[in-house]
Amino acid sequence: MKVYALIGPSGTGKSHRSTMVAYREGIEYIIDDGLLIRGHDILAGRSAKRENTKIGATKRAVFFNPEHAEQVREKIKEVKPESILVLGISKRMVELITRRLDIPAPEKYFDIESIASPQEIAKALEIRERENRHVIPLPTFAIEKEFPGYFLDPLKSFFMGKNKPSYQSRPMEHCIVRPLFSSLGNYYLSENVIEQIALHVAEETEGVIKAKKTAFISNNNGITISLDIIFKYGYFNIPAILRDIQKKVKEKLESLTGCQIYRVNVLAKRVVLQKKNKQASQKYIELRLKGKEKAP
Repeated sequence: MKVYALIGPSGTGKSHRSTMVAYREGIEYIIDDGLLIRGHDILAGRSAKRENTKIGATKRAVFFNPEHAEQVREKIKEVKPESILVLGISKRMVELITRRLDIPAPEKYFDIESIASPQEIAKALEIRERENRHVIPLPTFAIEKEFPGYFLDPLKSFFMGKNKPSYQSRPMEHCIVRPLFSSLGNYYLSENVIEQIALHVAEETEGVIKAKKTAFISNNNGITISLDIIFKYGYFNIPAILRDIQKKVKEKLESLTGCQIYRVNVLAKRVVLQKKNKQASQKYIELRLKGKEKAP
């Protein structure tokens, strides 16, 4: 097994550029912030960005917890990688990670300054300081379950390696997260807020008279919300309307709250005849009873 290392101070863009290094060097596996990653998949581990404190995040990143380290060690033995790229803020940190994961010490080190320009590094540091945005070298869809309830932003970059313009057209997908230990502080959303947004979106849909929440579940997969829908009489393509409500509720909740919505269940509870339609229907029935109207 060949082990490589990408080192640089925190916030200089290591995670952002790790996929470019891996692609350029033909490295299939990456160890970053407590995770073992291959392509678009998290194979093992727990992200340091899920910790509540910076100290906890540091311990997670260096596999301080024996159970965490054992899980990743066993996965490495199972997949038998030919090469791994380990990210760290220093050679000492990378060597500590390799010892705890029982893999060889790096045979080659890449420094962030050899990959990114001074201007790019300065910009990355500025964004980290101002917005506390952390990059994970995976697309958003790959880590939604890993980060339920976090603020997630997709990021697609077209890298140009330093002095290597042939990499300009190589797209790299990443995800930006704002972790719990962020200096911006924690945020809290009342269940009632999420409920009211969902009900408002549903009731704004044409043909809907009223919506009612029947269930609200929040777990590691994200949020599941169930709604009962009351329709006006005359809207016959109810399945299509229900699908539209599902889509709109999910998109609006994720857009406004940053929460991961795992499932939106919608049920057509009943159809209501409004006064005008009710009168017309009653007249039709009376005519039928008198034999003056043929059945359709």
